[in-house]
Amino acid sequence: MPLISLPDGSQRTFNNALTGLDLANDIGPGLAKAAVAMVVNGQQRDLSFLIQEDSEVSLLTAKDEDGMDVIRHTLAAQVLARAVKLLFPKAKLAIGPTIEHGFYYDIAFPENISSDRLPEIQEKMQEILKENNEITREEWPIEQAKNYFAEQGETYKVELVEGAVEKGENTEEISVYVQRDSDGKTVFVDLCRGPHVPAFSKISAAFTLTNLAAAYWRGDAKNDSLTRVYALCFADKKQLKTHQNMLEEAAKRDHRKLGKELDLYHFEDSAPGQVYWHDKGWIVYLELIEYMRKKVRKRGYIEVNTPQMMDVSFWKWSGHWDKYRENMFVVDESEEVPFALKPMNCPGNVQVYKQHLHSYRDLPIRMLEFGKVFRHEAHGARHGLMRVQSFTQDDAHIFCTPNQLEDEVVQMCELIEEIYNELGFTDVKVKFSTRPEQRIGSEEDWDRAEEVLQKVCDRLNMPWELNAGDGAFYAPKLDFVLTDAIGREWQCGTIQVDMNLPDRLDITYMGEDGEKHRPCMVHRALMGSIERFFGVMVEHYAGHFPLWLAPVQVVAMGITDKHDNYVKKVVQALQEADLRVEADLRNEKVNYKIREHSHQKVPVILVMGDREEEQGTVTLRRLGSHDQTTISLEELVTNLREEVASKILPLSAEQKAAA
Repeated sequence: MPLISLPDGSQRTFNNALTGLDLANDIGPGLAKAAVAMVVNGQQRDLSFLIQEDSEVSLLTAKDEDGMDVIRHTLAAQVLARAVKLLFPKAKLAIGPTIEHGFYYDIAFPENISSDRLPEIQEKMQEILKENNEITREEWPIEQAKNYFAEQGETYKVELVEGAVEKGENTEEISVYVQRDSDGKTVFVDLCRGPHVPAFSKISAAFTLTNLAAAYWRGDAKNDSLTRVYALCFADKKQLKTHQNMLEEAAKRDHRKLGKELDLYHFEDSAPGQVYWHDKGWIVYLELIEYMRKKVRKRGYIEVNTPQMMDVSFWKWSGHWDKYRENMFVVDESEEVPFALKPMNCPGNVQVYKQHLHSYRDLPIRMLEFGKVFRHEAHGARHGLMRVQSFTQDDAHIFCTPNQLEDEVVQMCELIEEIYNELGFTDVKVKFSTRPEQRIGSEEDWDRAEEVLQKVCDRLNMPWELNAGDGAFYAPKLDFVLTDAIGREWQCGTIQVDMNLPDRLDITYMGEDGEKHRPCMVHRALMGSIERFFGVMVEHYAGHFPLWLAPVQVVAMGITDKHDNYVKKVVQALQEADLRVEADLRNEKVNYKIREHSHQKVPVILVMGDREEEQGTVTLRRLGSHDQTTISLEELVTNLREEVASKILPLSAEQKAAA
């Protein structure tokens, strides 16, 4: 008599074992119609799975993200795969997982295909769905599965079966999903763990095939080259259209495209995963760093700078060599004492701390470093500024007593909120990342560290999402995720409470009792990677930086060349006010110059003619507006200086419409 516990806290007792579909029907016909799969004791299962003992069960529908994941998986493995086989009988199927917002399938086509064939494949998928076929999970003996897929010429499936046996995942049977038509005839079989929807009648999702990409079997360049067919998939057409519009907007805002158009930076194969900063981009970069410096100086931080290359034995001592070696750049392992470029700043900051004896009266010590670090990133993972191999962190390490720890973390959370709000990011999520499987330190230390972060969240009444097992190898953390202007999420800031490195690196302070004690150590980065944050800002603002950050804040021009002297006078006045201003004295039409500087996202454009020169005024136009305002030069200087000092943000499209 299984007792079923449901998510709403209710319970139901049944006389016999039951399937998920039985449970859904018992609850109500509406749920039975909408259910696509279920979760039993934390594991996703097909609705046909037999529940034989007391269990916690939640039924999944297309309204649940996990339910959509099952639908996407079914579309990939049972619909896209079959459509390809019908159109390209000699194609060989590899794997077809789900991804965020959709799915893909890796396929060895008998001939090279272009994206022109995607509409044809999608049309065939729609035809298959209209068949309303049923899908059944079956457990086949290993040899039966190998023989079947070998007969079908599906060599990658055979390799997957053999791999599962080698890993010990399956030694006697393996799961396949069989698709049958209304007459019960088998029309398609795929090797898969599942789960899948029980029938195509359960699928009302909207999807579209988007593009093709090259991929390697098992992600190894030494293996066969495959074609990856990508698809977007959402619960309905409206959601799909919304996402497509977002992608179109994202393409316009792509920081790689805007970086080139605005002359901010560029990338080259000669320095993979590294940035060539141009003058304009470097101005913004330095402004961001100085902004952070001013923020933390007011909060008692000191700033240090530590070496970028250290003896490998140092990284073994810190634990990075054992837990982080694959991400590190070793300069020359052939040397008797090899060196490695630093992937993190924390061990270097600890060495600075250790140069002095510290008393409890000295703590907390808040140590800031804009440290350049180096981390190996696979070629396919690199993405402009968002994922680089050499970057600068706005890093800090706080050394404090256990009694000070909670207050220090609270202050960091408040500082992060203040900075993000000032920079225009008001929608921020917090993810609580707990101990990973590969870690250093005692369970007691991990318990203490996680407890502190939990208390901070409670004290600030700060909502958070659990990100189980995603902590650093030395500490649990709070990760801060920004939502940009078009709804995308970016993980930037982090706070990590570390009870391990102080012991491992042997740092102490003298307590009130005259004895040595271990300080607590907090790692924190507010922007995270300056490069990544820069890229997020470029896309968030669509290149239209607020005045205080804009590389060129003002451009001044005359209607004709006879106004050049007055233009120079205005430019000099603005330069003396520490504004970044340029004079455009080219022999071009004013409208042409205005259009060109607008494309360059210059926030303020000044135009001067006879009237302005006679009256000592300027005519001002703001980026994104066709309105013009004529004000005195003195008023202009005052207004712009106040705007820079106050860090006013540019108006959003919605705010402009409301105004």
